[in-house]
Amino acid sequence: MRRRGRWIRRIFRAAAVLVLLALAGVALDIVLSMPDVSDLKTRDPGTTALIEQRVRASARAGRQLVIRQEWVEFDRIPHLLKEAVRVSEDAAFYAHKGVDFVELREAIKRDLNEGRFARGASTITQQLAKNLYLSTAKSPLRKLKEVFIARRLEKALSKERIFHLYLNVIELGPGVFGVQAAARHYFERDVADLDLEQAVRLTAIIPRPLRTDPLGTSTWLRWRAAWILKTLLAAKVIGDEEFELTKSVFE
Repeated sequence: MRRRGRWIRRIFRAAAVLVLLALAGVALDIVLSMPDVSDLKTRDPGTTALIEQRVRASARAGRQLVIRQEWVEFDRIPHLLKEAVRVSEDAAFYAHKGVDFVELREAIKRDLNEGRFARGASTITQQLAKNLYLSTAKSPLRKLKEVFIARRLEKALSKERIFHLYLNVIELGPGVFGVQAAARHYFERDVADLDLEQAVRLTAIIPRPLRTDPLGTSTWLRWRAAWILKTLLAAKVIGDEEFELTKSVFE
């Protein structure tokens, strides 16, 4: 019995060592892959990991992807559009430090219950980290890297700069990146000239930019847009009159 006990202890110790080595490997991979984000204070990135991923995927399919992206100053993006994006994607953006741990905990619980990556719970900062440096692949390691990069972005950049970068690189359709390019592509106007309905339509497609046309009438689009409109009203970004004038479009 004593010999058996020694073998069990040895097995447990070996398993513990293997787990520690695996964790050390993961930690080393994260540390070595951490980008230097400090230059983003003053430099607009020429491309992103997501853009390059889409270009490669199109090339493998034998197509050439035309990239539409036009940088626009933060002050020229309408307050209404900024707020529509914030309240729908990351209501606590100005309060957290890159990661909303309450949402992250709920996402992990739901993923475990459903046995898949069912809920993102990514903040605006995390989405920016993914778009700039990572990929759309869903894995625990990618998510962990996203969290670490998001924290680094929050330490190096102001909230306004993070939001500015996000609004200029976000994917809003096949080959369409950033709110200015999207405004011109879908509505044939400058982003500064978008009205409430257009701002809500554009914001609504953020979770499904490759499957949803903001000019469409799908059930999902109308539901998402109506929810964003109600959220803007609840947050007092818009008034009752603006809400009443626009809600019928999505009913």
